[in-house]
Amino acid sequence: MRTCRASAAGKFTVVLATIVVLAGCGGGPSPRAWAASVCGALAPWRSEINKLTSSTDEQMTAQTTPAQAKENLVRLFDGAEQASEAARRKVEKAGIPETDNGETISAGFRSSLGKMRDAYGRARDTIDDLGTGEATAFYDGVRAAVETLNKEYDASALDTSKLNSEELKQAFDEVPECR
Repeated sequence: MRTCRASAAGKFTVVLATIVVLAGCGGGPSPRAWAASVCGALAPWRSEINKLTSSTDEQMTAQTTPAQAKENLVRLFDGAEQASEAARRKVEKAGIPETDNGETISAGFRSSLGKMRDAYGRARDTIDDLGTGEATAFYDGVRAAVETLNKEYDASALDTSKLNSEELKQAFDEVPECR
């Protein structure tokens, strides 16, 4: 009789473990909920990046000393790095959308934001390392740093060819947070 109880207990444990595993496989946010979370994370980031772009343009044409421009640009790029990381963390918190290729899609968003974050950090560090004694050399260095940033930024763009979820495409088109 003892072996019967052990077998019944063992079967119950296996069934319970299977239920836990199956419950863990699902439960991600719906495509609409995930799209809303992602767009909610990206809206302030886009705003910050637009502000950075405008401020960087102003710094490049402003009548400031190289030291002032350096301080301002380092602060701007640091802000963009921080905003990119904040957006990446929010996308990570959004979870994995309950859709085909959800893990790949979520990872793509996070990876792209991480690469953008790193590009801003490198631009900040490059400008921070520039000397300010010679204005022409300083601004040439800034231009080179911004050109590199633009190339890295373009290279970090999300490859949407791998995002073949019709549910997510529809969700991004429909949720108010993405408009």
